Amino acid sequence: MSVFERYLSLWVALCIAAGIGLGKLWPGLFETLASWQAANVNFVVAVLIWAMVFPMMIGVDFASLRRIGDRPKGLVVTLVVNWLIKPFTMAGLGVLFFKHVFAGFIPPADAESYIAGLILLGAAPCTAMVFVWSQLTRGDPTYTLAQVSVNDAIMVFAFAPIVAFLLGVVDIAVPWETLILSVALYVVIPLIAGVATRSALLRAGGETAVASFTGKLKPYSIVGLLATVVLLFGFQGGVILERPLIIALIAVPLLIQSYGVFAAAYAAAWAWRIPFNIAAPCALIGTSNFFELAVAVAISLFGLNSGAALATVVGVLVEVPVMLSLVAFANATRRHFPAGDALDQ
Repeated sequence: MSVFERYLSLWVALCIAAGIGLGKLWPGLFETLASWQAANVNFVVAVLIWAMVFPMMIGVDFASLRRIGDRPKGLVVTLVVNWLIKPFTMAGLGVLFFKHVFAGFIPPADAESYIAGLILLGAAPCTAMVFVWSQLTRGDPTYTLAQVSVNDAIMVFAFAPIVAFLLGVVDIAVPWETLILSVALYVVIPLIAGVATRSALLRAGGETAVASFTGKLKPYSIVGLLATVVLLFGFQGGVILERPLIIALIAVPLLIQSYGVFAAAYAAAWAWRIPFNIAAPCALIGTSNFFELAVAVAISLFGLNSGAALATVVGVLVEVPVMLSLVAFANATRRHFPAGDALDQ
C-alpha cells in the first residue's frame, strides 16, 4: 500500500475543504457544471466515475469462478454478510438514527435523503480496495479474486432490486428507470469493457501486461475519486457550513455498521474454523463498500446536491481509517485461526 493510498482519508479531507471553499468562491461555476446532465446523469461526474470504476473492472477475472467450490466456507460467509445481512442492517441503522436518535437535529426530508445514501452504501459490496485489505492480511489472492468476481456477478442482478425494496420500505420514491440506468452505466458496461480489455491484455502479454496497464491507470482512478469529492462538496458546501455536525452524524451509523459487520463475519469464520488467509479477507470484503457505485447512483437518483450523495461521500471519508484499523486487528488475532488453506475450506 503506497503512502498516498495509506493517507487517502487525509487527501479526501483536503478535497472536502477545497470543494467547500471553491463552492463559496465560485458558485456560478458549480451551477454550470451541475447543469451538464441528462436523465439525472451528470456528464462531468460520469467521466470521473468511469475513471474510478474501469481500472477496477479490468482486475475482475471471471475464469476464477470455477474455483469457488474448492473452499466454500469463506464464500458462504461473504455472501451471507453482503447480501442477507449488510444491506438490511444499514437500512435499520439509518432509520434508527435519522428517524429517531437524531430526529431533533435533522429535518424529516433530509433524514430520508441520508437514509437513502446509507442504503446505497450498504447494498454495494466493494470491488477494488478489498484486494488491498487482503494483501495487508496476507490473504489468499486467488480466493479473494473469486469472491470479488462472484459478488460482482450477483451485484449486476441484485443491487437494483435490493436498493429499490429498501428505499420503498422507508417511503422514498424509487425512479426505476434511473436506477437501472445507473447500474448499467456504472457496473454492467464497465464490467464488459473491463473483461474485454483484460482478455486482450492477457493475449498480448499475460498477467504482466494486465498489471502494467492497471498500474498506469491507477493514478487516474484516484484523481477521479478526489475530483468527484471536490465537486460533491462544492455543491454541498453551503449546507455543511450551515450545519457542520452533519458529517459527524452521518458517520455514526457508518462506524457502527462497519465494526458490527466485521465482528459478525470474523466471528462466524472463527467458529467455522476457516483458515486465516481465507477468514480475514472474507470478513473484510463484507465490511468494505463499493463507494464509487454508491456515489454514482446517489447522484443519478437524487442529484448532486442531495443528502444521499453527501452520505455516500462521507462513506469514503470513514472507510479507509476504519478498514486499516480492522486490518490491524485481524493481523493481531491471526493466531486464533487455523493455518494453511485446505481445499475443503
